Amino acid sequence: MKQEFSNAWISSTQIRKQRKYRANAPLHIKSKMMGSHLSKELRKKYETRSVRIRKGDEVKIMIGKFKGKTGKIGDVNVKKQKVSIEGIQNKKKDGTKIAVYFNPSNLIVTTLNLEDKKRFKKKNQETKKPEKQKEAKESKKSETQKDKPKEIKEKK
Repeated sequence: MKQEFSNAWISSTQIRKQRKYRANAPLHIKSKMMGSHLSKELRKKYETRSVRIRKGDEVKIMIGKFKGKTGKIGDVNVKKQKVSIEGIQNKKKDGTKIAVYFNPSNLIVTTLNLEDKKRFKKKNQETKKPEKQKEAKESKKSETQKDKPKEIKEKK
């Protein structure tokens, strides 16, 4: 491998370069890749389809041996791009239990961990301008649009 990482690999159509991009990406980019879909209720509430997975989120497993089970995210491993869920464990042959790690794409977030207030700021929040100014701007726009056709007719 000639180069450790390049942003140019993301635009490549070759699957080997896309795989190389994901495998060799720095942690701040790998973290962005760890997204999971939201449930229908959360999708309507927050007006977004997916979100980065975070410790404390409650998820439902959609694929595999544990399909349909729910639990809270216990551990997020950004380096391996996997997450473990509290209460979901496999038994080893000697009887000890180990955590099962899942790809975030195979999970659906049912409740969000909202300890961080900045995690979901409303995108469509109203600005602090009074409503009168907004109405005045809208009326000015409509007046200018009405005047334009008259000017064109006068020129002819």
